[in-house]
Amino acid sequence: MTINLSDTLVIGISATALFDLTEADQVFRSKYKEDKDTAIAEYRKYMLEREDELLDDGAAMPLVKALLQLNQHQPPGEAPLIEVVVMSRNSPETGVRVLQSIRNNSLKISRHAFTGGESVVDYLEAFDVDLFLTTTVKDAQKVIDSRSCAAAILKNSPINSKQIPEDQVRIAFDGDAVLFDESSELVFKTEGLASFNRNEDQQQNEPMREGPYAALLKKLSRLQERLPFSVEFSPVRIAIVTARNAPAEMRVIKTLRHWGVYVDEIFFLGGLEKTQVLAAFQPHIFFDDQELHIENASKWVPSGKVPHPSDSPLNKIKENSQS
Repeated sequence: MTINLSDTLVIGISATALFDLTEADQVFRSKYKEDKDTAIAEYRKYMLEREDELLDDGAAMPLVKALLQLNQHQPPGEAPLIEVVVMSRNSPETGVRVLQSIRNNSLKISRHAFTGGESVVDYLEAFDVDLFLTTTVKDAQKVIDSRSCAAAILKNSPINSKQIPEDQVRIAFDGDAVLFDESSELVFKTEGLASFNRNEDQQQNEPMREGPYAALLKKLSRLQERLPFSVEFSPVRIAIVTARNAPAEMRVIKTLRHWGVYVDEIFFLGGLEKTQVLAAFQPHIFFDDQELHIENASKWVPSGKVPHPSDSPLNKIKENSQS
């Protein structure tokens, strides 16, 4: 029987995002410079010898646990609210340790892809993935370039995090070049803040084009609709944390209204540091395209960097600023 997941939020996640595989990765990388075959053999030996040793949580574990808990509200006879697929470059043999750790955490994850060293990206569409979380820059970039779904590179788990609420799912987004397309950010980068504010104020009634995370936001909105709660009391809580401020704020609100999505909280910071707001909101994950914001935020909350498409003018601007 074919399962229809069009109404299900599907998260594809690498084993290295779900669990802390830093030590195993170091074993592989330490030998890779010498010889690829030796590196693979050493990694395989390392994983097999520790097959019964459970892995520590990775940066995405709080998010995955919170999302899977939402399935307790699944309407009878309907498709799951949430589906998580573990997608790993491990071979099926070395992946046993990952599977053991999934079972130990009582995670209701039934779908997996172990590709034996090959990229998992080509299988995202087959699993109907809406969001792919990984620690591999190359894989995330390939997904963003293909525009097949949202993708982010996860940073290490925060060490100064407060307790994230267990009865909610809290997700925070940056705006420009994440939820919205990069055209407004390009105005800011090339013409300055005054031109940016003037442009956004003049076009406040013109909805912004969709960015790489717009479809995910709409899928989260659909998830809110399927839950047996009014949207104001939904356990799925969404925030936008943006450097925008007046007079560039109205276009954001009107764009969201045009898209038909509900956002619980918006913070227009006007260039202030985002970390304190995020530490107070305590999201299970925060998505941003700026390395500085991600580096600061990741010390406090789980954070994922959204790569710009390879052909984005923003990449050229960044290169010129660093040269």
